Amino acid sequence: MLKKIDISQLILGMYVHELCGSWMDSPFWKKSFLLTEQNELAEIQKTKIKEAWIDSSKGLDVYQATESSPLAPEEPEVQFVKTVVVSDIGPVSMGDELGRASRIVSKSKEAVFSMFSEARMGKAVDVGNAKEIVEEIADSVMRNPGALIGLARLKTKDDYTYMHSVAVCALMVSLAKQLGLGEEDTREAGLAGLLHDIGKMMISSDILNKPGKLTDDEFASVKLHPTAGYKMLLESDDVSQVALDVCLHHHEKMDGTGYPKGLKSEQISLLSRMGAVCDVYDAITSNRPYKQGWCPAQSIRKMAEWSKGHFDEKIFQAFVKSIGIYPVGTLVRLESGRLGVVIEQQIGKSLLAPKVRVFFSVKSMAYIVPELLDLAGPGLQDRIANREDPGKWGIKDINQYWLGDAAPF
Repeated sequence: MLKKIDISQLILGMYVHELCGSWMDSPFWKKSFLLTEQNELAEIQKTKIKEAWIDSSKGLDVYQATESSPLAPEEPEVQFVKTVVVSDIGPVSMGDELGRASRIVSKSKEAVFSMFSEARMGKAVDVGNAKEIVEEIADSVMRNPGALIGLARLKTKDDYTYMHSVAVCALMVSLAKQLGLGEEDTREAGLAGLLHDIGKMMISSDILNKPGKLTDDEFASVKLHPTAGYKMLLESDDVSQVALDVCLHHHEKMDGTGYPKGLKSEQISLLSRMGAVCDVYDAITSNRPYKQGWCPAQSIRKMAEWSKGHFDEKIFQAFVKSIGIYPVGTLVRLESGRLGVVIEQQIGKSLLAPKVRVFFSVKSMAYIVPELLDLAGPGLQDRIANREDPGKWGIKDINQYWLGDAAPF
């Protein structure tokens, strides 16, 4: 039976079904868990959360905590109905979303690390808890896709596997929205993105983190991760067919040269075709043990060259629309001779006219006072002339010009 109680009534042995507050306010990544440690109870009591739902069928009830519990009359079996609160997820500016997105990315990374570590130890994935992560990520993407997607790209070599899952989740949500999928299907796409690489937990870290080229045997081992992940997810309750399919088939290619089944064209589901695009984009824009990531715009250009045999071309075009020809974080040179970084796409406007923060003059070869330009704004004649390589101009930290005050996680 579910029962709503005050936080002060929580004791060890109770099964917490849900803490009544934002997932971001909770000290734990899991939505539901058995309360067994005193330090866990102390962490909950430090938060702003005032109430919790407990499940007395899986743990202690309130009356069991009283000294007179053997004589106390049992409380009536009343089933509480939870009220679903619909959050406001209307669009906001990049500046308004960056700070919140940074916190979501940080906590999501910790949650995925814990979830994948438990999976490595043979524990079943708790899909209900995974959905909590997806909800926060999806809401941020709905408010402003560039913020969280841009931040999730700033991963290190050491946290690549976990951050990759967060990034692909966000990219899948954004792409699903662009394709016009319904809300439930969009959330399913996000969950599939979050879980798609869980099979890598069964691959040796020495292989995953190898700085050089893999041997044929090592690559054959890596190619086993979709099947390994599929088998792991089969052991979990409530895993949708969508998540299973994307986990197994996100490395299939339209020309049939992918793995593990060598599926071709329409044999590959819509969501798996979406997963293939999102997985590759995040992989090639990320720093890996064996190579530096390409810039977002260069990655889009490279993927366009591969599109015919590798990706579903309609899905790839929708993906480009969802993140832009010049995605957030791209260094561009304007016709005026200024360098700037793309900080935001213009919803409903030209993909060639994002918002750009200029900070360097090519003519004087000097830094200038940063200025935000809306290239789609009225009366502004400046346009993007070309994408640029930051290394060419000696720019070591381009991210500072679009991150603002949002500290990387």
